[in-house]
Amino acid sequence: MKLTMFAELICGLVFYRIFKRFFFDDDAEFDLDSSRFNALTAVAKRLEKLYAGSKVYVGLQIPDPDSASRKNIDLVLVTNHEAIVISVKNVSGFVSVDKDGNWVCTDKKHRRTDRLPNPVPEIEHLVSILEGYLEQRGVALPEGYLSYKVICPDPNFCQSVPFPPEVITYGQWTQLKPEHNSSYSGWIKGALFRGKKSQESFSEKLNSVLCTAPACDRLEVKGNKCILGEFLEFKGKQEDLRALRKIKRSKVSHMTFQKTSMFSFVHSEVQVLYALCDYRVEGPSWSSQWKEVAVRSSTEVLFRPQNSTRLCKYKLSTITSISLSV
Repeated sequence: MKLTMFAELICGLVFYRIFKRFFFDDDAEFDLDSSRFNALTAVAKRLEKLYAGSKVYVGLQIPDPDSASRKNIDLVLVTNHEAIVISVKNVSGFVSVDKDGNWVCTDKKHRRTDRLPNPVPEIEHLVSILEGYLEQRGVALPEGYLSYKVICPDPNFCQSVPFPPEVITYGQWTQLKPEHNSSYSGWIKGALFRGKKSQESFSEKLNSVLCTAPACDRLEVKGNKCILGEFLEFKGKQEDLRALRKIKRSKVSHMTFQKTSMFSFVHSEVQVLYALCDYRVEGPSWSSQWKEVAVRSSTEVLFRPQNSTRLCKYKLSTITSISLSV
């Protein structure tokens, strides 16, 4: 009797999984931590509100000739008067500094202690890499134009020791006020240009270079969860891969995914919409005409999250959009 009930239970679970797979959206759980991306975007949006007319670039990956690799830069804020390289450290708990200069983050609530390298020397090094990259692209920065900050936006951040002025603690972050008809930002040190026209021309040139600089790809899934990393390729049936072969980084900048067929005993489909992109013009330019192709919803995207060696697969039925960098 018990064996029969157990067999019925197993059969019921198998039937439920099959029924859910074919008749409903794929609700597979994601091994996906979007808190870092959320922190970056939240800081970026607030900076753009604080400094009217500014532009914030998220997730840049600047080539480093010394290491023959790309270095991640969280944010670059560009105003009419300065540019600031920003590292966002979403750390919580009591933060102190050990004898080696590392940050020691003690979170009593979760009963853990984490150590991370002092972010100030790290971001200072990133500034020099970005300066070299901009110079190669024909943008010579005036002395003092590029500075750096470390922002700690987590409300549970508590400092147990004084930090250098380059570190913006949570308390300082909440007290920043928007610029109102101010000639200079609160972080700038003196005038750098002669005349408003010169300032605007330089800012336009700098923005033109940064908007075409290498950056992380962005993958968005259901529930408004996003992750930064690198799109690698599609995985699936050969006929679906043939239909998707026109989607290449050199030609496509953005993709959106819409589930079209909800009830099918064979397979459900996802409509892939993508816009062709021309990088020869100033900044990536999407064509006005969107292309589309229908493939199986079981087709997967192979994606490498930022700062990770792990390769993750996500079904198209669970993805909302993908933005590709140059």
